[in-house]
This record gives sequence, C-alpha cells and structure tokens, in this order.
Amino acid sequence: MPGPFFQQQLLRLVTVAVTACWSGCAGYQLGNSNLYRPDIRTVHVPVFESESLRRNLGERLTEAVIKEIERRTPYKVVSSSDADSVLSGRITRETKRVLAQNQNSDARLYETEFVVDVRWANRRGEGLMQHSAIPLPQLTVGTNGAATFIPEAGQSVATAEQQTIQRLAEQIVGQMEAWW
Repeated sequence: MPGPFFQQQLLRLVTVAVTACWSGCAGYQLGNSNLYRPDIRTVHVPVFESESLRRNLGERLTEAVIKEIERRTPYKVVSSSDADSVLSGRITRETKRVLAQNQNSDARLYETEFVVDVRWANRRGEGLMQHSAIPLPQLTVGTNGAATFIPEAGQSVATAEQQTIQRLAEQIVGQMEAWW
C-alpha cells in the first residue's frame, strides 16, 4: 500500500492533468463562428444593381444573397441605419451562349453566365472582402457564376438563371469568411 506522500503526489498530478485538459479546450468553439469576423454582427444588403436588360436579376440575386447570409453566417441582415457593414453589388455582365447544336444547327445546350462586382465595407468604408487567399488591397471583388441547360430535358433560361444566381450567392457569402 503506497504511503500518504505518494497519494498526495498522485492527487497533485491528476489535478494538474485535469486542469491542463480543461484549459486546453477552453478556447475551442463549435460551429461556424470562427469562420467569420467577430467585429461584424449585422449586414445591410441593398438591392444589387444590374446592367442587364433582363428584368429583376438584381432583385433575385439580392434575395438569394440575403437568404444565404442568414443560413450560413452568424450575421443578421438589417436596415442600413442599424448595420455594422454594407454588402453591395452590381451585375456587370449577363450572357447566354450556345454550347452544342444538332445537325440542323438547332441549339441543344446553352450556358448562362453572370459577372458580378461585390463590395463589403464596414461603417468606416473599409473593405472587408478579399477574393484571393493572400489579402490584397482592393475595393471590389469580381465573381462569376454559370449554369447550363438543355431545352429537351424541360430546362429553360429561367431555371439556368436561378441556378446561376444560387451559385453566385454561395460564392459571395463564401467570400465573407475571415482571412486566415
């Protein structure tokens, strides 16, 4: 049977080990909160501008971005007077191309593509978003999204546009993650 000195030493060792384990995990957090800036809690998203002749593209992209922000980030979308930051954008190009034709030169596979310039800034006007892994000073981030559709499969320009808008919203919100 070990003596009292050995029992005290064992008790100290166990106490130190347990304390070390608990303190090592004290800074660990679950969830996506580490992916996003802790100094930003709210975002205002004005309607994205559009240079396209197609109606409501800016509104549809804005709606998709807002839903994606609410779904994936800890940020809340609020009115401009209450926001810590503003995420604004402009659709600068929208194209539809034929990718494949049949023997009669009828289009069988199309692609739609949007190019969007996005800017996310805090109240002081400082840019918060970077497109590259290495932080570089820039005011806007360009991103694009594309989707293909096959008319014979029941797809249309509208379904391809919606797929493109959803992909763009995911890319834009992905760019809101903190730099490492």
